[in-house]
Amino acid sequence: MPSSVIRTFFYDFDSQRLTVIFQSGRRYVYDAVPEIVYRELAAAPSTGAYFNENIRDNYQFRRFDQAG
Repeated sequence: MPSSVIRTFFYDFDSQRLTVIFQSGRRYVYDAVPEIVYRELAAAPSTGAYFNENIRDNYQFRRFDQAG
Protein backbone atom coordinates (compact mmCIF):
# COMPACT_ATOMS: atom_id res chain seq x y z
CA MET A 1 0.00 0.00 0.00
CA PRO A 2 2.85 2.53 -0.37
CA SER A 3 1.53 5.84 -1.60
CA SER A 4 3.03 9.25 -2.15
CA VAL A 5 -0.30 10.82 -1.16
CA ILE A 6 -1.89 8.60 1.51
CA ARG A 7 0.05 7.81 4.69
CA THR A 8 -2.46 5.31 6.06
CA PHE A 9 -6.16 4.53 6.27
CA PHE A 10 -8.46 2.43 8.40
CA TYR A 11 -12.09 1.40 8.40
CA ASP A 12 -14.71 1.10 11.11
CA PHE A 13 -16.94 -1.79 10.06
CA ASP A 14 -19.74 -0.92 12.49
CA SER A 15 -20.14 2.71 11.42
CA GLN A 16 -18.91 2.27 7.83
CA ARG A 17 -16.50 5.17 8.31
CA LEU A 18 -13.25 5.30 6.41
CA THR A 19 -10.47 7.39 7.92
CA VAL A 20 -7.71 8.52 5.56
CA ILE A 21 -4.53 10.19 6.79
CA PHE A 22 -2.58 11.94 4.08
CA GLN A 23 1.16 12.47 3.93
CA SER A 24 0.48 16.11 4.86
CA GLY A 25 -0.95 14.96 8.20
CA ARG A 26 -4.49 15.93 7.31
CA ARG A 27 -7.09 13.42 8.38
CA TYR A 28 -10.44 12.94 6.68
CA VAL A 29 -13.29 10.73 7.82
CA TYR A 30 -15.62 9.55 5.05
CA ASP A 31 -19.14 8.44 6.00
CA ALA A 32 -21.26 5.58 4.68
CA VAL A 33 -18.43 3.94 2.73
CA PRO A 34 -19.39 0.37 1.81
CA GLU A 35 -17.06 -2.35 3.04
CA ILE A 36 -16.31 -3.44 -0.53
CA VAL A 37 -14.93 0.03 -1.30
CA TYR A 38 -12.60 -0.23 1.70
CA ARG A 39 -11.47 -3.70 0.63
CA GLU A 40 -10.85 -2.54 -2.94
CA LEU A 41 -8.84 0.41 -1.62
CA ALA A 42 -6.74 -1.92 0.50
CA ALA A 43 -6.08 -4.21 -2.48
CA ALA A 44 -5.49 -1.46 -5.05
CA PRO A 45 -2.06 -1.31 -6.70
CA SER A 46 -2.29 2.49 -6.33
CA THR A 47 -4.23 3.61 -3.26
CA GLY A 48 -4.00 7.24 -4.35
CA ALA A 49 -5.47 6.55 -7.77
CA TYR A 50 -8.23 4.35 -6.33
CA PHE A 51 -9.04 6.99 -3.72
CA ASN A 52 -9.26 9.76 -6.32
CA GLU A 53 -11.44 7.73 -8.68
CA ASN A 54 -13.76 6.03 -6.19
CA ILE A 55 -13.86 7.86 -2.86
CA ARG A 56 -12.95 11.53 -3.17
CA ASP A 57 -16.01 13.60 -4.09
CA ASN A 58 -18.26 10.53 -3.74
CA TYR A 59 -18.84 10.42 0.04
CA GLN A 60 -19.57 13.01 2.69
CA PHE A 61 -16.53 13.71 4.84
CA ARG A 62 -15.19 15.69 7.76
CA ARG A 63 -11.67 17.10 7.81
CA PHE A 64 -9.52 17.11 10.94
CA ASP A 65 -6.25 19.03 10.97
CA GLN A 66 -3.31 17.63 12.84
CA ALA A 67 -2.93 19.37 16.18
CA GLY A 68 0.25 21.23 17.08
